[in-house]
Amino acid sequence: MLVMVTGAAGFIGSHLVDRLLADGHEVVGVDDRSSGANVRPDVEYWDMDVADPALVERAAARPPEVVCHLAAQVSVRASVAEPLRDARTNVLGTANVLEAVRAAGGRKIVFTSSCAVYGVPDALPVPPDAELRPASPYAASKVSGEVYAQTYRALHGVDFTTLTLANVYGPRQTPEGEAGVVSIFTDALLDGRPTQVYGDGTQTRDYVYVLDVVDAFARAVDERGGGLRLNVGTGLQTTDRELHTLVAAAAGAPDDPEFAPPRLGDLPAMAIDPGPTQGALGWTPRTPLADGLAETVAWARERR
Repeated sequence: MLVMVTGAAGFIGSHLVDRLLADGHEVVGVDDRSSGANVRPDVEYWDMDVADPALVERAAARPPEVVCHLAAQVSVRASVAEPLRDARTNVLGTANVLEAVRAAGGRKIVFTSSCAVYGVPDALPVPPDAELRPASPYAASKVSGEVYAQTYRALHGVDFTTLTLANVYGPRQTPEGEAGVVSIFTDALLDGRPTQVYGDGTQTRDYVYVLDVVDAFARAVDERGGGLRLNVGTGLQTTDRELHTLVAAAAGAPDDPEFAPPRLGDLPAMAIDPGPTQGALGWTPRTPLADGLAETVAWARERR
């Protein structure tokens, strides 16, 4: 089938393009190259902003069956500093992509959400039916995208699956975004520069390897998971201090970070429950954190 991938030149999107092609699909990529330049010469790319109304016309002329929507402004801090910019990309852009799917007669959109929509959870790991408590413009924009997808399903019969991602890490990642600390630690330790852990190092996150995430998207492009929000994470918590130790071991560098004051607004803990995703998509995370970090550090070292 023809699958459109927005954010196709970015971190997760470029890996998804690789996987979809390996699965025998035809791919059209959409990307404005603002946060990634991972392109393949054998793939058709549309160099455009997802909020550009021209996307609707182009999709109607080259209709995809499914759209995997990954293009986004991904920084919580940037969304607080520039909420209108965040809303233009994440809210207007998502509405425009949905309109493109409708105009093209597409069957489904696979929408990328974030564990940030859960805010401060009552219990961990967070189930996919937990109350949504967005605490930043970024999280609010992701909730908005979910509501838009539900609306287009009700109005126009465009199916959707929402994949709510934990902190994704792996090769091709840049320091921006929710799991950028892996890239920050990796680059600093390989360069012999100091590293910082904020607070006392006990803050936790759920780290999921990018190729495992891509596997969930590849499964969701078929009829499975229609109308559902599904968590894509490990359900496991890793502290910032533990993460530093693991990255340092992979890099063969000293495990001696500096400690800095905690950052305002950082959640103390997060992990999401992937159990229902196994039932809906047959998906489970397969890559242990130490193995994924070793692959990430090896890629970063080779890039140098």
